[in-house]
Amino acid sequence: MTAHETDALVTAEWVDEHLEQFQADDPEYRLLEVNNPTVTADSEYTPYEDGHIPGATFFHWEEDLSDGTTRDILDKEAFENLNSEAGITEDSTVVLYGGGRVPNWFALFAYWEYKYYGHDDVRVLDGGKGYWVDNDYELSTETAEFTPQEYTASGPYENIRAYKSDVEQAIEGGVPLVDVRSPAEFTGEVIAPEGLQETAQRGGHIPGARSVPTTTVLNDEDGTFKSPDELRELYEEVGIEEDQSVITYCRVGERSSIEWYVLSELLGFDDVENYDGSWTEWGNTIRAPIETGEAE
Repeated sequence: MTAHETDALVTAEWVDEHLEQFQADDPEYRLLEVNNPTVTADSEYTPYEDGHIPGATFFHWEEDLSDGTTRDILDKEAFENLNSEAGITEDSTVVLYGGGRVPNWFALFAYWEYKYYGHDDVRVLDGGKGYWVDNDYELSTETAEFTPQEYTASGPYENIRAYKSDVEQAIEGGVPLVDVRSPAEFTGEVIAPEGLQETAQRGGHIPGARSVPTTTVLNDEDGTFKSPDELRELYEEVGIEEDQSVITYCRVGERSSIEWYVLSELLGFDDVENYDGSWTEWGNTIRAPIETGEAE
């Protein structure tokens, strides 16, 4: 693994050293496993009930962190209730992890949602659950239960979230858009990853978007994040540098939260927004401009 100079990313060793605190009823430390089992069922992900990091509470990305009626993230009150019931306060150190085709796929969406509602100390386990399991760290099948707490959210902080109107303005103003989907999704060859629902009517990408697939920001051997120099080079290759504003997007906003995290938290870009409506919204909007084929 490569060390990053940020508290937003922690190692498996660090989590292992804090297992006692994560299992205590005191809300100072809380550990959350975040996933969408429907998506991870065909991967090497170990389901929560078959083994999880001791003290971890399970959040279902679709059922717990999203509003299925509006296809939106939780509103502020629902977010507060979710955390209160899980024994979390706004002062808790919350560590997130997950598994699946891409390590921490849904955990990083949760990270972005926590930041949207102003949670100060939230962190991510580098390499996610796959790294933890592959390196034979301790697993438990005991469901974590904690005394409910009172959680008070702040925000929302809209400066990290892009809406369709923001994307339209970005196209006009030349603000870089980062499409983090697979090359086949970017070109329009496919509309969704294999086995997942096609949530849009059309394939392709937003005009002018730069293709930086999520898999390219991770080390192949263990799923940890690449070094800052390697990450910075990936974006510089497509003309994106630290002094620019950037918007990330994918299919439904979860993969794009990974690269929002990379740009904002690991590389220190000042102005990064995640377009969580993503291709599901854009590709279904009548008259919204699209491009197909390889990036220029």
